[in-house]
Amino acid sequence: MSETVLEVKDLKVHYPVRTGGLIVGRYTPLKALDGVSFELKAGETLGVVGESGCGKSTLGRAVLQLLTATGGAVAWLGRTLTALDAKELKAEREHMQIVFQDPLASLDPRMTAGDIIAEPLRNYRPAMSKAEMKSKVKDMMVRVGLHPAMINRYPHEFSGGQCQRIGIARAMILDPKLVVCDEPVSALDVSIRAQVVNLLMELQRAMNLTMIFISHDLSIVRHISHRVMVLYLGKTMEIAPRDALYADPRHPYTQALLSAVPVPDPSVARARPRIPLAGELPSPLNPPSGCVFRTRCPRATAVCAALVPPQEQPGAGHDVWCHHWRETKVAP
Repeated sequence: MSETVLEVKDLKVHYPVRTGGLIVGRYTPLKALDGVSFELKAGETLGVVGESGCGKSTLGRAVLQLLTATGGAVAWLGRTLTALDAKELKAEREHMQIVFQDPLASLDPRMTAGDIIAEPLRNYRPAMSKAEMKSKVKDMMVRVGLHPAMINRYPHEFSGGQCQRIGIARAMILDPKLVVCDEPVSALDVSIRAQVVNLLMELQRAMNLTMIFISHDLSIVRHISHRVMVLYLGKTMEIAPRDALYADPRHPYTQALLSAVPVPDPSVARARPRIPLAGELPSPLNPPSGCVFRTRCPRATAVCAALVPPQEQPGAGHDVWCHHWRETKVAP
C-alpha cells in the first residue's frame, strides 16, 4: 500500500466580513471552508466536486498555503505546513504545484512560452545553465504536446488548449510530488478537454504524481479520480472511492449531483430518476444550523436542524455526514 503523503485535518478558512453598517458594524466570519479533513496517498487522485461557492478552490489553495488557514492543519510528508515559516515553506513548495482554471489569465503576456515554463527552474535551480534550462524546457514541451519550435511565442499566439499545456508544463518542470488542478479544463472546448485530462493522467503515471482534481464535471472526475469528495458550503458531505460513490451515493446532495450528469443513451436517461435541488445555495455568512444542506434536502427533519450530522461509514473508505444516510440509497 502506498504511503500517506498529505494529511488535512479540520481545515478552516474564514474571512471576516463587515456587516451591519459602516458606523455600528461588526465582523461576521464568512466560512469558505469549515472543518475539512482527508488523506492522500502517493500516486492517488482525489476528485473534489460541488456547486460554485462550496469551497473547492479555497481548499486547493489552502492545502498549498496560498491562503492562510484560520484553523486546522496540513501535513505534507509528515511536516506540518501550517507551522512553517516563509523560508521553510518556499522550500516545500518546490514539490507542490498548481494548474489554474483560466489558461490565458494564468500566463504572463509579456513572457514567452519558454520563459514561462522555465520560471520555476530559475527560482529553484539557479545553478542550472541557460542551455540546460532550454533543453529541459523543450523536453517538457514535447511531453505536454507542444512543438519545441513554439518556445519563443507569446501566450496570445496560442490557443486556449495550448495555453493550458504551457501551464501544465510549468507545473511539471520541477518534477513535483503534489499537483492541484483547479478546474483545469472548464475553460476549454469539449473536444480539447479529453486530451488535457488524458495528458494529466499520462503525466501522473509517468511521474507518480499525487493530485487533487477540482471540477464541476462529474464525468471527468469519474474518469480521472481514485476517490471523490463532495463539498457543500465549506463542509464535506461525502467522501468515498470513485466506484463506490458513483454506484452507491448515500448523501442526498451527492445523489442530486449525480442525477444531473448527462447520459448519452436517451432510453437510459429517460428511465433514470431525477433529483432536483430546490432553492439557492445559502450564504456562508449565515449558514443553516445543524446540517448545512437541510434547507434544500428533500429528507430533512427536525434532527437535521438541531444537530450537526456525525461521520458515518456505509462501507470501507466510504464516509458520509448525514442523519438519514440509510434511507437515501437511490440509483443515480
